[in-house]
Amino acid sequence: MLLRNVAISLLLAPALLAAACAKPVVHQAVPMEFSPPPPGSQPGDRHVLAGEWEYVDADGAVDRVTLDGEGNGRYNWKDGRFETHTFIGHTWQGMWYQKENNREGGFTVEFSPDFSEGEGRWWYSRIGPDRTPTLKGGTFHLRKKTSRKHHSDTPRHGGTRLTP
Repeated sequence: MLLRNVAISLLLAPALLAAACAKPVVHQAVPMEFSPPPPGSQPGDRHVLAGEWEYVDADGAVDRVTLDGEGNGRYNWKDGRFETHTFIGHTWQGMWYQKENNREGGFTVEFSPDFSEGEGRWWYSRIGPDRTPTLKGGTFHLRKKTSRKHHSDTPRHGGTRLTP
């Protein structure tokens, strides 16, 4: 009798496993939070974040962002500010806060190899007292503003210099 039960269990186990693997995966809404750094990752030099940036939202509106040597700073829209949480490799993650409209959320940016620009996304983590807002965030582009003029930028022979 015991041998028969063991044999039936051994025959049923592969069928149950196959059925479990064949079921579709159900995706649940997961709050957008920061990814933990990969093992062995080294923090980057946050000084590359320092300076003035142009923040261009998905609709093309432009705002100026000024960051300090730690990657924290301010922007004009709704008395906003950025706070850096992690900066590893070319990935910058942090929080944004807007005092004027009582909102906050997170963001992540993937920078170009030379850190002159980056593609980002942002999301809400709080709107007023609501800590589980359903409003979606968006995407943006960052572009480092440079005030230095190089000698090679000066046109020769009366030419016109075009700027983006």
